[in-house]
Amino acid sequence: MSGIATAVVAGSVITGVMASKAQSDAAEHAADAQITSSRSSIEEQRRQFDAIQKLLAPYVSAGVQAIGGQQELLGLAGPEAQRQAIAGIESSPQFASMMQQGENAILQNASATGGLRGGNVQATLAQFRPQLLNQLIESQFSKLGTISGLGQASAAGQAAAAQQTGANIGNALTQQGQAAAGAALAQGQAQAQMWGNIGGTIGNVATLKAMKVF
Repeated sequence: MSGIATAVVAGSVITGVMASKAQSDAAEHAADAQITSSRSSIEEQRRQFDAIQKLLAPYVSAGVQAIGGQQELLGLAGPEAQRQAIAGIESSPQFASMMQQGENAILQNASATGGLRGGNVQATLAQFRPQLLNQLIESQFSKLGTISGLGQASAAGQAAAAQQTGANIGNALTQQGQAAAGAALAQGQAQAQMWGNIGGTIGNVATLKAMKVF
């Protein structure tokens, strides 16, 4: 091969190697940028999820306790737990205050109507205590239901946030894989193109040599 042909082939090889390296580097840098962006997205998603979990945790905890209180009042936690729950309401300051106010009202009304010593007054007083206790039990159950409802909604919010975060992180991880695969494919294509160009140059030189151009 003449000096000119050698120079042409050498130039083609050098140019091809440089072009291939530049293309490979560009693909790698683009993949690195996309992977870095995906990682930042994953970290932010996790940070936001942790913040949501922390924000809703008190409501979930209160809801769990409220459900336990409802179960005790219904007897679902056992008869002893039910007795203690009812006894707690009966011995509460609220019950004592309402009991005293109610009895005073009954006695004052009987005194005003002249029936203070009548049997109806005693019957009314005897019925008032269990009626009041039943009323407070139902009120307590209803209030616990409100709290347990908040807990359920908060737990559902946590579940939805977890599901969305999982989907977002899954997408980000897929993007990372696609970026890495795309970079590897681009690098392979660059090298294949380089060797193809070099082979084509050598073939052209050989053709020109056969034609005695060189």
